[in-house]
Amino acid sequence: MTIAVAVKRLAHGAGLPLPDYATAGSAGLDLLAAVSSTVLIAPGTRALVPTGLAIALPPEFELQIRPRSGLALKHGIVIPNSPGTIDSDYRGEIQVIVLNAGREAFEVTRGMRIAQAVLAPVSRLVWQETDDLDRTAREAGGFGSTGLDFPMGN
Repeated sequence: MTIAVAVKRLAHGAGLPLPDYATAGSAGLDLLAAVSSTVLIAPGTRALVPTGLAIALPPEFELQIRPRSGLALKHGIVIPNSPGTIDSDYRGEIQVIVLNAGREAFEVTRGMRIAQAVLAPVSRLVWQETDDLDRTAREAGGFGSTGLDFPMGN
């Protein structure tokens, strides 16, 4: 399935290619850093990296911003609110919160593939308030309770 999305290139994104899929089977588009100069992210700190793009998603879709696995493995670069969400009614610049969970400073340079974006459908729920919920084998067990050989305390 292909969904048309309007994209506006901002002034500081001039000269950078639009995000694209690296391979025919890629789920995510690579987002590029539209920085004017190198951004140094020290270990344990974060930075807001601009992409130079604003978009108009169709209703009932979101754009999920996710980390790139290679940056996470090799440098400890993660997206702390992963997946970040670009809502269909947001028209500002797509920016990526980047956290350096690694041991060395990390340099973000212009045009670097800094994150990936995945288009996803959005379903909306309608609350049905009740006094009782149906019972399950798991009940209130959470926070790693599945697959353990001992019962979790509540």
